[in-house]
Amino acid sequence: MNTVFRIDKITKIDQNSELYQVDLTLTSDDDQQLRTLTDRIREETPGETGWERLGQLLVKIGQFDRAEELYKVLLEQTSDESEKAIYNNNLGAIKFHQGYYEMAIEYYEKALEIEQKTLPPNHPSLATSYNNIASAYDNMGEYSKALSFYEKALEIDQKTLPPNHPSLATSYNNIASVYGNMGEYLKALSFYEKALEIDQKTLLPNHPDLAISYNNIASVYDNMGEYAKALSFYEKAFEICQKTLPPNHPLLATSYNNVASVCKNMGEYPKALSFYEKAFKICQKTLPPNHPHLATSYNNIASVYKNMGEYSKALSFYDKALEIFEKALPSDHPDLATSYNNIGLVYHKMEECSKALSFYDKALEVFEKALPPDHPDLATSYNNIGLVYYNIGDYSKALSFYEKTLEIKRKALPPNHPDLATSYNNIGLVYYNMGEYPKALSFYEKDHEICQKTLPSNHPSLATSYINIGFVYANMKQYSKALSYFERALDIKQCSLPPNHPKKRNIPKDAARKALQFT
Repeated sequence: MNTVFRIDKITKIDQNSELYQVDLTLTSDDDQQLRTLTDRIREETPGETGWERLGQLLVKIGQFDRAEELYKVLLEQTSDESEKAIYNNNLGAIKFHQGYYEMAIEYYEKALEIEQKTLPPNHPSLATSYNNIASAYDNMGEYSKALSFYEKALEIDQKTLPPNHPSLATSYNNIASVYGNMGEYLKALSFYEKALEIDQKTLLPNHPDLAISYNNIASVYDNMGEYAKALSFYEKAFEICQKTLPPNHPLLATSYNNVASVCKNMGEYPKALSFYEKAFKICQKTLPPNHPHLATSYNNIASVYKNMGEYSKALSFYDKALEIFEKALPSDHPDLATSYNNIGLVYHKMEECSKALSFYDKALEVFEKALPPDHPDLATSYNNIGLVYYNIGDYSKALSFYEKTLEIKRKALPPNHPDLATSYNNIGLVYYNMGEYPKALSFYEKDHEICQKTLPSNHPSLATSYINIGFVYANMKQYSKALSYFERALDIKQCSLPPNHPKKRNIPKDAARKALQFT
């Protein structure tokens, strides 16, 4: 075992210095706990040689450059075809973790070509290569290619592995991920739950891979608008990550991001910003400057500032994200379209409608090329364009885009999803401004019903719902009902938004003005 010590005690030598005294005890060759640990490490870092296992460990701790250097040397030195396949797969994995997906596919395909020539058609190594290629396509937004390769891998795994094998769980997770990206959340949840069932049977209760499974299930509930369930699973994952990972590990950043996402969706913006910033610090320390995950961190922080009404800060972070995506991703990648949408949304909030429409059109062009016609992200793009047309007074065009949005959402989302509420609200708003108050009220009430079922009682979106219904009743000359709704909205706004938020400043004035008209 070479020389291994136990750490007995760590004591700071001087309160004014950073020097510590570490008391160590030399272990013996028959130390059972050490033997159990090393056996477990060998099990989790498979490899024919110690050098290969070292490379796996370097990847696990995020030392990608050192791992790449090691594997390239091993690849140059070997003449064995099976070893060449292994090292190409490992180099592909490194490029994947660094966000260089096209380079990853090149390495993965080299490995697959060797394996197809040297292995039987149902060999587990072929399944691994199919999974690897699919994962890269998934991250490039080429979901149909990704699903095709994942299904090839699953077919092999189901034929060759026992039902609780970890590789089978990986296949379930991978297919679920693609379905999630395609907006098919129920299918995604079904596959994630199959993976979790295997993980719970085969892994230790604090294993990081179990945290990944909890995160995956939570993300689906989050997208379905079931925030309480999402938060419960995210917190299980976060607890594991805090106990088992170093403070700058990428999985810990993922947990921070996930908890922040739910907090944001529940309207708890300061908490969301705090968690997003913790994740961002980890990404800055561990990733190259043009990594897509760093851009995602910028987007996350920007989204909170946008929701808090701090638009200049939001635009600054969105611009940083776009700069990275334009360098790192192909021109038709959905994440690039999302970035265009984000910037367009801020310009829209700043009432610069021509700039907003320009960015929204760019996003729509990408989404129409890259996504299936019923994808939720395409609905978002239609919705954004409709909102601009609404604000410039072109209500017929606005209604057309809003109806396209609603059609997609009804197909893709559960009936109480908050995104459906947004569509009902938007269509109601158009009818309101066209003077068709009964139609407006009908759509506003659909929005309000969903908000009451899915959001906390002080969520800003619920306040918006009260305001909209109040204005309809006011224009229908039912003033007492209108005032009642305005007062409910005011109570929520005073509790849920920061003091300088634009909506918080305007609501008392609007409510007071209406109240004076009613008396």
